[in-house]
Amino acid sequence: MGAPTPVVSVKPVVLSAPGRGEDLQVRVSAPAMGRELPIIVFSHGFGWSMDGYSPLADFWAAHGFVVIQPTHLDSRTLSLPPDDPRTPLIWRFRVEDMKHILDQLDLLEASVPGLGGRLDRSRIAAAGHSWGGQTASMLLGARVLDPEGGTGEDMSDSRIKAGVLLSTPGQGGADLAPFAAEQLPFMNPSFADMTTPALVIAGDRDQSALSVRGPNWFTDPYFLSPGGKGLLTLFGAEHSLGGIPGYTVTETTDENPDRVAAIQRLTWAYLRSGLYPADPSWPAARAALMGMPGPPGRIECRDARGHDAGKKITDGPKGPTAP
Repeated sequence: MGAPTPVVSVKPVVLSAPGRGEDLQVRVSAPAMGRELPIIVFSHGFGWSMDGYSPLADFWAAHGFVVIQPTHLDSRTLSLPPDDPRTPLIWRFRVEDMKHILDQLDLLEASVPGLGGRLDRSRIAAAGHSWGGQTASMLLGARVLDPEGGTGEDMSDSRIKAGVLLSTPGQGGADLAPFAAEQLPFMNPSFADMTTPALVIAGDRDQSALSVRGPNWFTDPYFLSPGGKGLLTLFGAEHSLGGIPGYTVTETTDENPDRVAAIQRLTWAYLRSGLYPADPSWPAARAALMGMPGPPGRIECRDARGHDAGKKITDGPKGPTAP
């Protein structure tokens, strides 16, 4: 990994979005230098906005990615009332926001001084945290099952070549708490068609009130999907994974700068190798983690045929941790 470069960030870039009820506001962050830059489209968690997740967005942009962050309709900055007719379909609007960004790359590129002609549109990744993880997963091939358990609509996008899913909710049905089952019917994903390569990141202390299961609920996108995937399980991490939503976020209960730094570097390495198959960053990062005394987490990997692609780290800072 090279030294960070200065970052140019522009917000809000406003995209007309007929049928959405609100124009789509977007933040674009890009390195001040470099050409043929790969792209990350990032979906925020519930209530957040394009202004969040600077520990990730700033790091990725400073190390060679153009990062595009939409403000979804559930953002607290928009104050959409619960009885708004769009509310039950916000999960769908979220996916459409991400696709709309990809449709409008010309406008977004032109919005950042000096960015013109520097994007590599063949190398695009989708990432997201929490509800944003579900949003990104649907671009990778996950589907929301209908109430009768039907397959659900395919909302994947072939322009997306790799993904990072952080603290992403697992399967629904009997795994949901009664409140979630009644009020959040879209939390019923199937990962059976999520074939696009992805790194799933989960905290082993992420206990969600939305599920009757434990922290392993957030590993479902790895274990229930086909194809090449990676799973990073972070020791001692809760839902914010040490503080990825922001440097000054007071609701983070497991603040850990070292954990955030590990996420920054490991996600960067995964996406480098995911978008550039000959790039050795991900194998090198995995090897470095395995060689650490008291590593912050463990990594499991499988290749496109579903075969184990590397050793697992199973010793956490407080002794052995079950795989």
